[in-house]
Amino acid sequence: MKTSGNSILITGGATGIGLSIAEYFINNGNEVLICGRRENKLQEARQKLPRLQTKVCNVSVEKERESLYNWVNENFNSVNILVNNAGIQRTVDFKNGVKDFPDGKTEIEVNLVAPVHLSALFIPLLMKQKVAAIINISSSLAFMTMPHIPIYCVTKAGMHTFSVALRQQLNDTSIKVFEIVPPLVDTELYKGRKEKGNIPFKGIQPSQLIKPVSEAIENNEYEIVIGEAIRSVSKGKEYLEQMLQHHKPVEKLIN
Repeated sequence: MKTSGNSILITGGATGIGLSIAEYFINNGNEVLICGRRENKLQEARQKLPRLQTKVCNVSVEKERESLYNWVNENFNSVNILVNNAGIQRTVDFKNGVKDFPDGKTEIEVNLVAPVHLSALFIPLLMKQKVAAIINISSSLAFMTMPHIPIYCVTKAGMHTFSVALRQQLNDTSIKVFEIVPPLVDTELYKGRKEKGNIPFKGIQPSQLIKPVSEAIENNEYEIVIGEAIRSVSKGKEYLEQMLQHHKPVEKLIN
């Protein structure tokens, strides 16, 4: 798939991975739209990349997702690539009962419900284009979990499964489905944990994702696993295979 001459919408595009992707596509001759929940961050992105089109949108809110689709459909109906990038990460301790869960509920909405809903909204529009794509940003933690961020892990596992299923469902359409599986990346997602000293930070810069991602898209390589994530994904799949071998399901007939 060509990485030039497209019209692209990126959720959570004002910072981090989203902004790096936006910058690459802008500089490579694409029309780029981004959305984010903070107007000041969108303004900063426009100052850096004046050709950006921006829209304030909190993707955790269903009505705002619908408003985003209507804005695109009315003003930029040649959009042929949707990048589901927006994401948040929260520490959730279930020993606290429901005390931590409000954050977890928002995390589910942003990380999983929003990209599923946005895909449903945009697929009819994307199907009208000769060439189209949905690019989902998942994580190596879709394959290897961290117990202090269980909601993040499960939502990213959901994004991986959704990407696989959607790719199969859309294989007779013009829409290609890519999944980017990055390693730890130096973005706002990890900033709080890094500052609190909860984790030794060894992440890469968002810009370091661009070359492998762009090359994979151009070569129609749909599952794009990058850097240290390769080891995590490999170990995760190996562990799953071992678990399946040792815990075979018991089949029982019900009369």
